[in-house]
Amino acid sequence: MEFSSDERVLVSPRHLAGTGDRVADVLGPLIHLANWRHTHDESAGCITVDSPDGSIFIDFTPTAFEGVWWTIAHHEPFWRITATQQTPPEVLAGVTHLLPQLLDTTRHPDRIGLSDYTVAELARLYDWTTADNASGVSFTSPDGHCTVRHTPETEQPWYVEHSVRDGAGTHWHAAFEGEVPDALVRQFFVYLATDVPVERTVEDIPYLARDQAQMTPLNRKPPSGALGPQIAHAIGGIVDAVEKTRRR
Repeated sequence: MEFSSDERVLVSPRHLAGTGDRVADVLGPLIHLANWRHTHDESAGCITVDSPDGSIFIDFTPTAFEGVWWTIAHHEPFWRITATQQTPPEVLAGVTHLLPQLLDTTRHPDRIGLSDYTVAELARLYDWTTADNASGVSFTSPDGHCTVRHTPETEQPWYVEHSVRDGAGTHWHAAFEGEVPDALVRQFFVYLATDVPVERTVEDIPYLARDQAQMTPLNRKPPSGALGPQIAHAIGGIVDAVEKTRRR
């Protein structure tokens, strides 16, 4: 199927989708619903957000070309999550939306559903491959492009790395340092591994990732009686999985 560069599509898996234009989803709920303090440098696009008690800060710096765009950090006990440019914002939003609840369990506890599964259990659920090694364990996406490494008892116990055939523009990584709460790690992985597609324009998806991703047009007028884009995307994913199985 041919797509124009500005066409909006549903895309999966999420790790291939790139940054897109949904950055506001990461910080908007904290600023507008939870009343976290923020500053915005409009000329550079940089945003900083602080929790009401000053224990957590978030820094968004899109001027760092292919470098660390996101920092989410807690002062005491110290922990920090950093992520580079092409990290899908929906994955980071899964983390930031949980932060008010993490600080105050009585504040809207019904708004965020938390997974009770471990990362290992989630990996099995989403068909990621698990591999044990001398330093810990790793979990790799079904297409082999994204790997989550867990090395306990180190300064950086969790590390996520992504690329498509080592291609330019497809690289991103996220690092978890210090005592990052398990709930945030699980939330990151759930929002990364889920098969629910995200929305992008075609030009937002890294070029070398497009032939690896499943894309479904979002705004084309379907023929009479045709399925909606979400259902069509889900069925397309099933068909792709069957074809891959036959080729093995």
